[in-house]
Amino acid sequence: MSTNKECFTCDICGKRFKKQGILLKHSLTHMKEKQFSCDLCGKGFSRKGNLAMHYRIHAGEKPFSCSVCNKKFSQKSQLNVHNRIHTNDRPYSCDVCHKNFSQKSHLDAHFQIHTNEKPHSCNVCHKKFSCRANLNQHFQTHTNKKSFICDLCGKGFSRKESLTTHYRIHTDEKPFSCDVCNKDFSQKSLLNLHYRIHTNDKPFSCDVCQKKFSQKSHLNVHFRTHTNVKPYSCDVCHKDFSLRGNLNRHIRTHTGEKPYSCNVCHKYFSCRGDLKRHFQTHSNEKLFSCEVCGKKVSQRVNLKKHYRIHTNEKPYSCDICNKDFVHKSSLNRHFQTHGNEKYSL
Repeated sequence: MSTNKECFTCDICGKRFKKQGILLKHSLTHMKEKQFSCDLCGKGFSRKGNLAMHYRIHAGEKPFSCSVCNKKFSQKSQLNVHNRIHTNDRPYSCDVCHKNFSQKSHLDAHFQIHTNEKPHSCNVCHKKFSCRANLNQHFQTHTNKKSFICDLCGKGFSRKESLTTHYRIHTDEKPFSCDVCNKDFSQKSLLNLHYRIHTNDKPFSCDVCQKKFSQKSHLNVHFRTHTNVKPYSCDVCHKDFSLRGNLNRHIRTHTGEKPYSCNVCHKYFSCRGDLKRHFQTHSNEKLFSCEVCGKKVSQRVNLKKHYRIHTNEKPYSCDICNKDFVHKSSLNRHFQTHGNEKYSL
């Protein structure tokens, strides 16, 4: 035990205390012998006072209440830590990146990002985690236990935090706002991903072609272009797709569903992209310009078609006379000149 005028420091863990008596009580936590045992769950404690506080967990007793939000706690130390939420007090600072934290345990967990240390391992799949809380959350994916149920739609979740986030779908609450473009998000993680648009941060790189992506999910989808994996299959015609969104759009060709409507002419479309392209016909805005002749068109697909004039590319060929055409519509008109001759596309 070392001392100075300001504090008393534990020689084992380095924790500091203002009073020597508190340090002496703390030193008992390093003793292997835990002579005070809970007769309900068997957990052992080195101090009788800690056992008394532990009993409150079983009794549901929470005698300490926050004067700001009235949240209750079983221990005063927990209340003191909670109060930092209201005061924004973050006394623990990372020596590497200088990020501040309200709890030492949060700092310890954060520091493992710099050391890449992952001491907590799942005993089912052996995946490793930097903090025990993440391991506990992960473990619920193996048990498939979903204790938290949405009372609006019935969807179940394994974590209370996930249910809270899910509720924002029903309330349309978006409490996280981008300070660059003011776009709002329902989750902080979505805001963090969005920021990469402004910073152009693309930390995920393809091992095959070195193309970079801002999100790992985008990299995973891109990688299917190399493997040709198409995990999503249509139940009607059994056509396979690499993206679930493409499958959903394809299914509408069977159902005839057109959920997207133009607010100008009320024409309906099966996918949002078609609606956006159609809307440009009303605005007469021509965003795409030919680099060869400067001609402007309203849609990217039309620009690609236009380029064939300069490249002389004719990708559509008549199976009867082998004549080639720039556009499929020109091929269809030409086909009529063959009259009753048999022709199959």
